[in-house]
Amino acid sequence: MSYLFPTYLRSKLEWDKALDCRVTMTNGETFLDLTSGIGVANLGHSNPEVKAALEHQLDHVWHESNLFTNSLQESAGKKLAGGKDYVAFFCSTGTEANEAALKLARKATGKTDFITFENGFHGRTYGGMSATAQEKIQKGFKPMVPGFHYVPYNDIEAVKDALTPNTAGILLEVIQGEGGVLPADPEFLKAIAALCKEHDVLLMIDEVQTGMGRTGKMFAFENYGLSPDIFTLAKGLGNGVPVGAMLGKTKLKDAFSPGSHGTTFGGNPLVMSAANKVLDLMTPELFATVQKKGAWLKDQLEKLHVEFPELIKGVRGIGLMLGIECNDPEVLKQLQMLLEKDHVLTLSAGKETLRLLPPLTIDQEELETAVAKLKKAFLELNA
Repeated sequence: MSYLFPTYLRSKLEWDKALDCRVTMTNGETFLDLTSGIGVANLGHSNPEVKAALEHQLDHVWHESNLFTNSLQESAGKKLAGGKDYVAFFCSTGTEANEAALKLARKATGKTDFITFENGFHGRTYGGMSATAQEKIQKGFKPMVPGFHYVPYNDIEAVKDALTPNTAGILLEVIQGEGGVLPADPEFLKAIAALCKEHDVLLMIDEVQTGMGRTGKMFAFENYGLSPDIFTLAKGLGNGVPVGAMLGKTKLKDAFSPGSHGTTFGGNPLVMSAANKVLDLMTPELFATVQKKGAWLKDQLEKLHVEFPELIKGVRGIGLMLGIECNDPEVLKQLQMLLEKDHVLTLSAGKETLRLLPPLTIDQEELETAVAKLKKAFLELNA
């Protein structure tokens, strides 16, 4: 008997130690991690510089309430703004960041409705779940929060049809992660941005999985030249320490007046010490290596697609956020089993996509090992 709710389909493997891209289990076996703990350890597990920042903070203050000045929050907010017109609210998770975004949009605009997209994912609280247009996420928990209108991804005409005078914001991922590593069409995003500006609707981008260098830019929306009114972060922001953030344009600042929103643990000194160090390590040099490694890996995956067309439907993604769409959900299941047997950890996304989110620090030799083991697994499936 387990003393835990069965909310996760757990592997029997239990992690003992993790360093950079390698994880050692309690049984002594070591695995190549192509998951980063679901896009969290972007700078590698047990990153020594983040660890040193945490150790330094442990000797000072672990926690204080948000009723006191916190210069670590101010520092991280400034770094995230990057010299642009944004202010930050810090929390602990991506779901909380999206809740803050939805609340801010309603309060700032006085409007109640949102447009979100089929196969998107924005969390499992009632606001995040209501924004998530996936029946499997909402099943058993209805009714949802009212005011959410779902439209097909990459369909600008459907967005126009859903738009009303009561639309507060359009919330989207520029690459749908949980939905199957589905990138938006650049022209679609450009049209959305123009539509938001024309109708005084807030452009809201969920960067929880795509942010913090994952696509070869600090934020994925930078690949498309967007300037969102609100965007959200978590996962890679703390590199394993629970940190989330919601950034909003300064014009929205007064809507979150004292008492309008809050959190107990969000942005405490311990987690902000980690976030500040992570932000310091988000350099142009790192982004350039992510772009280079991502391009190489995607090219290798495309070659596998050509070699195994009966198993692979397509390859998608940007940087080190890549997906291999299999021709059948059962192929995906068997592929992951074979890879785990060969000491490689991977993720699934959507119904039939193998999702690869390796640490951004993965080296060329490890990438080559990953490709070789992927090919080995496909050969076995094709036998």
